[in-house]
Amino acid sequence: MRILVLNGPNLQLLGRREPNVYGRATLEDIRRMLEARARELGVSLAFVQSNCEGELVTAIGASADRYDGLILNPAAYTHTSVALHDAIRAAGVPCVEVHLSNPAAREPFRHRSLTAAACIGTVAGFGPDSYRLALDGLVARLRPAGRPARRRRPRG
Repeated sequence: MRILVLNGPNLQLLGRREPNVYGRATLEDIRRMLEARARELGVSLAFVQSNCEGELVTAIGASADRYDGLILNPAAYTHTSVALHDAIRAAGVPCVEVHLSNPAAREPFRHRSLTAAACIGTVAGFGPDSYRLALDGLVARLRPAGRPARRRRPRG
């Protein structure tokens, strides 16, 4: 099983951008934590971070032939991007929207997500654990009931 993790604008600044809102973990810290969990689940991950909406749309569009699922933190595009919503729908790849903070507990303009309606679920407000919870939920949804994870042989 292959999962694409997409991160939107300004997430490369995690760890130093508003740590009172987003915490001190960097995007690299989150990637390492998520890769460790993916190994436990027997799935592989690929990561993309872009500040450009079009690059994220392109990655989603290309995902249909390459990935079984998507985890998307659209960041500020959550509230503005019909293009991301449409790309998720068009690709037909199950997608979970993820947020470090809880947008519903923040400024009113953050209360509406244009991308969530195209996703199978949303996880928000648990800091870096939001990504782990999204991965666990997505894998559970994609993996047939009773089918264990394939154990990969260690490299070397």
